[in-house]
Parts: sequence; structure tokens; C-alpha cells
Amino acid sequence: MRNGVSQNLINDLAGQSMKDSIIVHGGGPSVTDLCIRLGIEPKFIHSPQGIRSRYTDLETMEVYIMAMRGKVNSSIVLSLQKAGINAVGMSGIDGQMIIAERKKRLITINGNGRRMYVDGGYTGKITRVDPEIMNSILSIGKTPVIAPIAISQDFEALNVDADRAASAIAGTVKAERLILLTDVDGVLINGELVESFNIEEAKIVMKDVGNGMDKKIMGAIESMETGTREVIIANGNAKYPISRALNSNRRTVIRK
Repeated sequence: MRNGVSQNLINDLAGQSMKDSIIVHGGGPSVTDLCIRLGIEPKFIHSPQGIRSRYTDLETMEVYIMAMRGKVNSSIVLSLQKAGINAVGMSGIDGQMIIAERKKRLITINGNGRRMYVDGGYTGKITRVDPEIMNSILSIGKTPVIAPIAISQDFEALNVDADRAASAIAGTVKAERLILLTDVDGVLINGELVESFNIEEAKIVMKDVGNGMDKKIMGAIESMETGTREVIIANGNAKYPISRALNSNRRTVIRK
């Protein structure tokens, strides 16, 4: 899930069997909005591949926690509970569920088009997921809702990508299926939807997709290599996004 949750998605989830389901959400626009309201300038960097990502210094990390774990996570949990889904909100910090290594430096492209290195700030690369708390919550019939905040070995909170967090969690718990929602119908090559491919094809396709989608495909590959059976990339803005992802051809399925 991306920024927060739409009522269409909540309604669709309410009609699904949520047994043994885990929800991982994003919320970048909420972080940006809170930064602006607090008088903190949002910072972004561009990778050599053209991917735009948030630069998370200490001040921004504090806002990130407030927005993700506070506003976005709580709003999703309340909406799910109202729809009859007994959700439990948490982040990767809780129970040291998502362990990440703090990135020492990042490569970015400056205004002159030159590569430069900047301090990694509080951005993390996920190294391990501990499923114990998630499994405990699932065992009593409740649905975990997880904000993408990791904890480092030095007990620092780190910003991690929501899709990569979902992929790491799915692989760890050997999920039958991982659904990654985005704002298009799936993987598009030259404007055409690719309905399915395998892992080896995905590694090739990843070079030909737009910003953001390559991260989803990379996460999908990693997730399947560690235990997930299949990954679906689908449009989260559809009227019935989960039903559409599961039952229509307007999606991209990656299988082993």
C-alpha cells in the first residue's frame, strides 16, 4: 500500500478473507506534508538511475516516525477496524521485527548532472526480518499493519522502502502471494502491460521500466528467491484493487 489507504481498498479488503494476511503501507506524501507544516524543508535526492528518493537526516527521521507510525498507521488501523477487520498497528521497530543496516553513503546526481556522494543519513538496507510478533498476532486471528520503519543494530530508527519491506516480510514468512499496489495496472513496457513473466525475465525487464517500478520488481525477485510463491503488481486506484489483482488480467504476475 502506498500513501495511507483509500475507502475503495478498505471496502475491498473487508470483502476478502484476511486470515493470515499482513499489510505493509507507505505514506511518503504524509511525511512531506508534515515536514512542511513543521517548517522543515523536505529533502530529495536523485540516483544515477533517475530514481527520486527522500533524504532522511535526523530531523526528517523524527518527522518520518511521527507521520508513518502515528498518523498513517493509526488511520489505516482505525479504517480497517471500522470495516470489521481487527487490525493491529506496529512498525518494524516493535520487537526488532525489521533489522536494517544504516547506509554509510548514497550516490546522487547534483544540479550539474555530476555524481556525488552524500552521507547515508537515516536510510536503511533491510538485512533480516523476525516474524515472531507477526506470527503471534496472526495466530489469534488479527491482522498486522506494519509501517516501514526499521531498527539498526545500534538501536536507531531507519527509513526503509515500503515495497522492499513488504517483499522482505513476504519472503521471510514464505507467503503464498505478495500483492504490490501502485498507480498503474502493472509493469508497462513501451506503454503495453506485461501480464506475466518469470524471475529470469523479470531481471531483464527491470532495466526497461520507469522510476519506482524497478524497485518493485527488484523486491519481487528478492521475495521469491527467499520463499514467496508469486508476486502480483497491480493498480491500487482501481475500484476493487485486491479483487482486480486476484481475478483479472489487468495486472502483472511474477512467478518462479
